[in-house]
Amino acid sequence: MDLRPKGTTAVVVLLVLFTFCKFSETQNLCWVENNVALLIFFPENNEIGATVTTVTAEAGVTATITRQDPEGLFSLNEYDLIAVTVLDFETFDPNKPHEVNIECTRADSPSTTLNLKIVVEDTNDNPPVFAQSQYTLDVDELSKVDTSVGLITATDPDKTARLFYQLDSPEGEFDLETNFNPNILVTKVLDYDQTKKVTMTLYVQDTPIGSKAEASHTASTTIIANIIDIDNRPPWIQPCTEAVLGTSKVCMSSGYEGTVNLNEQATGPLSLKPGPVMAIDGDTGRNEPIGYAFLGGNVDDVFQIDNDTGSITMLKPVGVAGPIVLSVMAYQKENADQFATATVILKVVKTTKFPPTFVKPSYEGFISKDAGLDSLVLESKTSNRPLRVQATDKDFSDGYNPNLRFEFVAGADFSITPEGFILMAKTVSPGTVHLEMRVVDTDNEESSTASLVVEVTSGGQQVKAGEFSSGDMAAVGASLAVVIVLCLVCIGLMVHRIKGHNTDWKKISEASAFRSTLGGGSGGPKVGVQYCNEGFQLDADSGSVNSKLAADLENKLESGLNKTTPSALLQTTSSPPVDSSSLSGSETIDGEKEVKPILTKERRNEEGYKAVWFKQDVDPSTKEEVVIIPDAGEADAGHEEDDDTEEEDDLRTDMDSDDEDGLMTDDL
Repeated sequence: MDLRPKGTTAVVVLLVLFTFCKFSETQNLCWVENNVALLIFFPENNEIGATVTTVTAEAGVTATITRQDPEGLFSLNEYDLIAVTVLDFETFDPNKPHEVNIECTRADSPSTTLNLKIVVEDTNDNPPVFAQSQYTLDVDELSKVDTSVGLITATDPDKTARLFYQLDSPEGEFDLETNFNPNILVTKVLDYDQTKKVTMTLYVQDTPIGSKAEASHTASTTIIANIIDIDNRPPWIQPCTEAVLGTSKVCMSSGYEGTVNLNEQATGPLSLKPGPVMAIDGDTGRNEPIGYAFLGGNVDDVFQIDNDTGSITMLKPVGVAGPIVLSVMAYQKENADQFATATVILKVVKTTKFPPTFVKPSYEGFISKDAGLDSLVLESKTSNRPLRVQATDKDFSDGYNPNLRFEFVAGADFSITPEGFILMAKTVSPGTVHLEMRVVDTDNEESSTASLVVEVTSGGQQVKAGEFSSGDMAAVGASLAVVIVLCLVCIGLMVHRIKGHNTDWKKISEASAFRSTLGGGSGGPKVGVQYCNEGFQLDADSGSVNSKLAADLENKLESGLNKTTPSALLQTTSSPPVDSSSLSGSETIDGEKEVKPILTKERRNEEGYKAVWFKQDVDPSTKEEVVIIPDAGEADAGHEEDDDTEEEDDLRTDMDSDDEDGLMTDDL
């Protein structure tokens, strides 16, 4: 047994020492071994009959208890002082130990009295205790890290016990300052919109965390931390799009739109899109009251806004063309520093007598469930003709209003194109779908509605938007085939006519080539060279393209234009050459003059010939050739085009060399 005095028994030790000094002056019949001070420490929670201490006495000495305070705690069994009850430290006053007086007597000696002081020792026999099974803390959102939000401690009846704590926070939102100091600190910045409450468990034990000590008593309590929404956000004008920037959240509104009639005062609140002016507190947990006011814009005492509801009404008609732009402010009535603004744009329109209306009050359409997205709704089950809804406007003489918009009042299974065709927007199960359509005049937002019933069938062929059915493709193919056949027939007739009139084409070709030669080609006539023969063709010779040239030459010769100065200059570059022998085949049918139209390299002195020669005399024996081919009649019609091309090339070569000297015409 540990007999060392504890700090709580210092006073007891002094009293015992004083008693011992008096006792030591007399002869002792009994004593307590190794305990001169007679101070005895006895642990609590003892068993009944447990020995507190043993008195040592001389032979023949009798020991009895003469006094104890409090009574009934101890007794003597011969020389053993025993406890007759269970002692408890928690009921023991450390400043007043239990006292037991034992008297030792013997017949031949004076008696000896032992004044024992019994101190009850504390043992770890009680668990720690929290005052409450659940605690509630209020924590402002956005509190900084390491902010203290509460101190919760436990007590232990075992006075000497030291307590250790541990906090279980689900997401690590909070923690303790130390494991022996249960000061709860913020470890994460919390947002009310994301976290409104944190439930934690606080544990306590009377041995160090992780200790292997056998005796360890624990306790726990629940802590609920309510996150408080602070006033850190202005009003949010609805509808708006939320955006998160770090720990801040904003909500952006796109404003409002509406229409007012020119020179008319609307009764009641104006109808706006996407809805009436409305704002909510950005701190949804606070719901501060919101007020509304105009900040500016061209109000001009025409409009007013309700401070409580945000409804905009008219005080007088609008007399000017729009648009009218109003700036609206929504603010907290208790804290006007928290505010937001939005724009209201009002379109000023002229009223009309009639709204647009559908051609029919109701429509019916059909579509297969397997048609796929963007497929057209059909007029009937048996055709591929797409259903089309149309609307008229009596304000227009022909009923056509170009500013109409089709839309469905509700539902997203189908959509309407600007042309009035119905498309399947998403997969629809077989059955009947009832829809309401609306046609809107985009100038003044006047509208009317019509019903649409779409029967979705379980199967069948379907035409998609922008596609054609097999019947349509077959009709187009047949039409193309007919066109192709007609084209082939026309081409055949043209080929037949060309083959049948090959001679005429030959003549036209010759004349064209000759005219081109005389004109000087693309470069125009050469300097100092002129041509006065515009054609050559006899009056009765329809088969010769040279007859006019011959006639012109004859007329000039008869007029006396047979001088050395040329009366006609020829610039020839592409006329094809022909053998002189072929010229004999040409026959004149001019009955008045037996003139043979010929342009040749040979000079002839016979009567009736006309000739063209160079400015400088040409020796007939030279090899230079300049030949203008007269019409050879039908005998030349069968010549191949290849021969003609070669002859034209030969003539072009010869004429290019001769042009350097110039050409002159005169009578032979």
